[in-house]
Amino acid sequence: MSDILRSLQARLGHTFRNPALLETALTHSSRVNEPGDAADSNQRLEFLGDAVLSLILAETLFQAFPAEREGGLSQRRAMLSRGGFLARLARELNLGAALRLGVSEEQTGGRDRDSNLEDAFEALVGALYLDAGPETTRRVVLALYGPLADRLASTTPADNPKGRLQELVQPKLGNDALRYVTVHSSGQDHAREYAAEVFLQDRLLGAGRGPSKKLAEEAAARAALATFRPEDSA
Repeated sequence: MSDILRSLQARLGHTFRNPALLETALTHSSRVNEPGDAADSNQRLEFLGDAVLSLILAETLFQAFPAEREGGLSQRRAMLSRGGFLARLARELNLGAALRLGVSEEQTGGRDRDSNLEDAFEALVGALYLDAGPETTRRVVLALYGPLADRLASTTPADNPKGRLQELVQPKLGNDALRYVTVHSSGQDHAREYAAEVFLQDRLLGAGRGPSKKLAEEAAARAALATFRPEDSA
């Protein structure tokens, strides 16, 4: 195992029993295309980690803010799990140095690309869950976040268009009125572009594009906010 991976595990406070999980979590899809190299990318682990992270944050916020209503809790969770914020946590962890990238992705600045860092952070959470179970994963994740109230204080609502849109809609139409749909993706694996649309029930509110599904959804929400009126949620 490389010194970079040993240092990363020291910062995490967890040594992987199955190092292959850690390596897969750090493997960008562009590396899979390299001859004789990685067999799998971190995309499946990213899917799992996204769900695990959401549960950890939901439970912790539920306990930390006993007087907060559902809409407020959802907004706080969205602020702490949005793409830019996860990329920030990844940088604090120096995760970029440990990424396994293909040659073209390396040459085009992939180690510091927000979408790559966000995906790797979620994949790392998924790998932790499979390697050590829910309790250890919760301990490690919350240690990386630190006090959630401090994190929230340093994160402005302007950084969270999905949360702001949800806050406008939720009081009248509930928490499930908004629906995000990925309508298109294009480009090679290491340079994908996604198109997303946000619907208020069955009505299209906005559309956007981005290098990841989450960033495309944020762009769609931002477009919706630009034209949203209070009567739209009546």
